[in-house]
Formats: sequence, C-alpha cells, structure tokens
Amino acid sequence: MRRYGKNPDEDDIRIRPNRKGNRPRTHTRPKHEDAVEGFVLTVDRGRITCLVEDRTVVAMKARELGRKSAVVGDRVAIVGDLTGDKDTLARIVRVEPRRSVLRRTADDDDPFERVVVANADQLAIVTALADPEPRPRMIDRCLVAAYDAGLDPLLVLTKSDLAPAEQLLASYRPLGVPYLVTSREELENGAATELVRKHLEDKVTAFVGHSGVGKTTLVNTLVPEERRRTTGHVNAVTGRGRHTTTSALALPLTGVRGWVIDTPGVRSFGLNHVDPSRVILAFPDLEPGTEGCPRGCSHDEPECALDQWVADGHADPARLDSLRRLLATRERREGD
Repeated sequence: MRRYGKNPDEDDIRIRPNRKGNRPRTHTRPKHEDAVEGFVLTVDRGRITCLVEDRTVVAMKARELGRKSAVVGDRVAIVGDLTGDKDTLARIVRVEPRRSVLRRTADDDDPFERVVVANADQLAIVTALADPEPRPRMIDRCLVAAYDAGLDPLLVLTKSDLAPAEQLLASYRPLGVPYLVTSREELENGAATELVRKHLEDKVTAFVGHSGVGKTTLVNTLVPEERRRTTGHVNAVTGRGRHTTTSALALPLTGVRGWVIDTPGVRSFGLNHVDPSRVILAFPDLEPGTEGCPRGCSHDEPECALDQWVADGHADPARLDSLRRLLATRERREGD
C-alpha cells in the first residue's frame, strides 16, 4: 500500500475521476428527426421485426424509451441500419400514440395487464361449433375486451358441418355482432376466403381463439405461403417456431388492402383491467338511460335506471339482458 507521508501534495496523490460523474446527466431526449416510420410485425425475445417501406427490418428498443415497449401493430420511429440485410440491427427510438389497445390479463385476479395488439380496428373471435365444443363464456369475455378497447367485434364460427350454428347465434343476435359461418371443407378448399376477406378489407383485424378452432387454417387461406415469407423469419401461421406461444404476428392480406394479426391460442381471457363503465358505450341504445342510475351503478341492481328505460320502450329488453350477461362475465371466472 502506498504511503504519502504526513503532508502529501497534489503531485503525490493521483486522483481518479469519478466514472459515474464524468458525463453530466441531462433529461433532454434526442429528437431523431431522421427517424423512419415502421410498422411492428412481431416481437420475439427483445427483437422487433418491422415493416419499413417494402422490406422487413429487425430492431431493438432504445434505452431512452425506458419501460415503454413496442407491440404488434405499433407505428414506430426507427434509426440505424434500415437495409434489412441479414445480421443487421436497427433501433426503435419512439412509439407513436396508439389509436386503440387490446389488453388482457392472465386471470381475473391478475393485476398486470398485457397489451395484445395496438392500433387494430376489429377483433375476429374464432370459435368452433364442435370439436372442441364452443365456449360462450370465452366469447363473452372477448366481446367485453373488444368493447373496452373500442374495437368492432366479428364472430367467426367454424366447423358448421359438425354442428348447427343457430343455437349459439341466438345468444348474440341481440348484440348486433356481425358473424360468419364456415365449414371445415370451405376452410380447407378456400371457399370461405372471399366471404371472410370482404369483412377485413381496409382494416387491421386481430384474430383470437383457443387451440383447435380452425384459426390457423383460416389465416392460411387469407395469407398464402409466399406472402407470409416476406413478413419475417418467425412463421406463426404454419405453427413452426416459438411464435405460436409467445407473441402475435401481423400479416398483409392478399388481394385487398388490410392486415390480419394472428395471436397465440389462449386458454383464458382475463378482464381484471376492464372498467365496466366503458362497456356500456358499446350499447348506444342503452347508454342514455344510465343518466338516472345511482353513482357507481353496476347496471344490475334494484336502483338501476335501465329497467325503466327499457320498460318505456327506448330499447329492446334482450339488449339489456345481453349487457348484463357481459358485465357479469367479468365478475365470474371462465369455468364458473
């Protein structure tokens, strides 16, 4: 150990700079005026694949974004290597404001919400009529999430060759939800493609559904193999790779303008994040009747003004029943 004596001077002592204090801190963020707009196609273990003009670019999130993350459907600002060449990596420096956000929680008591898709216009809820049996509670939950996010719902019923659709549709007609009914043969031979495509044109549509309902087969008919290859290295649609269990994937429609976002199969759709007061906004015929409701009304209690609103002929009683069923599904677990 070096000793300097009783009275060391400045020549005897070497002062090491404080590394943490070398560079003055600043809260000024770079503006990145040269950033280029990109559209997030998929996210895989911190690597974000984006469409930039006519090519795909792999990027990572810039440190200045902090905890804010990019999800499929986001419009982002990108800098760096934008060639899209193999082994190149760009940087996302800004996530543009989102016009819609579809969220879910793992369970109803889970306080952590997960953003599934950003900037979608429509939510296609794919359900088989048999094999596996339909799960109306799952459909209701997806409808609540769609209404909460401001998305238009579309009910897609598959495997009509195994069971009739009428009984299930009877529960949803009062809601006015658009629907399509397809068979396995129509999905396999592509006959259902045009029927589905006309509901997707000029829209960004997120597809949700649990395993085995035919969601992947449907997306296959909408986005042929050669088109899917241009969207990046991870192929969720064919079921190959990690993507099917980790994230969503945006795919451009063939023949018309629009995008489909294929999401992983889900076992449940938690609604802990949903504010019940926003669900009523999806019922414009009922929403004015809530003006007479007590503060914090659950719309399913004796003092609820909606009962009188319906009794006075302002709305169909079946609509109120449907609203209350959807609100109740938020309070019950899926298996109840």
